[in-house]
Amino acid sequence: MERRHFLRSIAVAAAAPAVLLAACGETAEKTAGAQQTFTCPMHPQVIQNSPGACPICAMDLVPFDKNSTSASLQLMDNQVQLANITTATAGAGMLTQTRSLNARLMPDPQRTGIISARIAGRIDKLHIRETGVRIQKGQALYAIYSENLATLQSEYLLAAAQTRRFPEDARFRQIAEGAKTKLERYGQNTTDIAQLEKEGMPRPLVTYHAEQGGLVTELSVTEGQYVSEGGTLLQVEDYSRLWVEADIYPSEAALLKEGQTLQVTVPGWENEPLRMQAEFVYPAIQTGKQTLQLRGSIANPDARWQPGMAATVLLPVASRSESLQVPIDAVIRDGASAHIWIEKPKNTFTPRKVRTGLENNRSVEITEGLAEGEKVVVTGAYLLYSEFVLKRGKQPV
Repeated sequence: MERRHFLRSIAVAAAAPAVLLAACGETAEKTAGAQQTFTCPMHPQVIQNSPGACPICAMDLVPFDKNSTSASLQLMDNQVQLANITTATAGAGMLTQTRSLNARLMPDPQRTGIISARIAGRIDKLHIRETGVRIQKGQALYAIYSENLATLQSEYLLAAAQTRRFPEDARFRQIAEGAKTKLERYGQNTTDIAQLEKEGMPRPLVTYHAEQGGLVTELSVTEGQYVSEGGTLLQVEDYSRLWVEADIYPSEAALLKEGQTLQVTVPGWENEPLRMQAEFVYPAIQTGKQTLQLRGSIANPDARWQPGMAATVLLPVASRSESLQVPIDAVIRDGASAHIWIEKPKNTFTPRKVRTGLENNRSVEITEGLAEGEKVVVTGAYLLYSEFVLKRGKQPV
């Protein structure tokens, strides 16, 4: 009996190391299975079993669960609100693909006026003394002292007096009409001539008024200066309409039709697109460039924009009438592929690879991978992409 107990004790003692090693092996396997894995948020191909820094961008590695096989992300309501995740229903409609043309705003030469001296004399009073001043039509610009004008006024007063004295004499009437016409040609209007007749004596100092409104861009005279007839005094530009000059390649000019309506955007006012008609394409290539020049005009209410500002003209190059489309921010591109996020059911977001077609600055056509009526994430898609990489350690699709 004692021998039997002794042999049993020896067997237990001999088997104990094997059992212990097996237990240790199981523990090691469990420890290895539960070992944390780390990856880089920007480079998910970097994976290691300990914390550290990314060898590519030096960003701190973050833990992730490499064993998860779920292709979706489930968020709570507060997470959706914090991430500003919004969705839109995919639908079909007209989609026009455009090409952006670099353009500039320029003053309209047809609205640029030169104010010149109507008669030789001395500028006795200059009401506009600097450039950049905005003037209105009919505003007083300058007063000129002219002996020639005084002589013409005397001739008219004499002819008018003879006409009143001899009303039946046609010759005196012709002389008076001729003298009046001379005054009108030198800028004297009906009111000025009536005032002259009322006073009955010449007025060599005469004030001239603006015949158009606009911005004074050039001032070529000073007070007290003698000027000759026809001499340039001021230059006035009206900015109520501006020219739009865009650079267009000869191959693109074939896509354009005269009178075609195009869209124009000005930096800072992208949400207020304008419309212009293609009025003219210069037939010769610009000096030093390989482009033609497209010209149109836009309204400029309250002189909101100034000449010299940059602009963009959108030239339509293709269009489809029944195109399944989503907002352009909904599509995430990664190299040669693209994907979107679908919400189904609520607060459950699944990435889906798609193929894109036509696109413009607002929408993109989906030719494969999406059905009409599905809910597509519009804002917050990049946050979902980052969250997926952090939790799964791989690209969504």
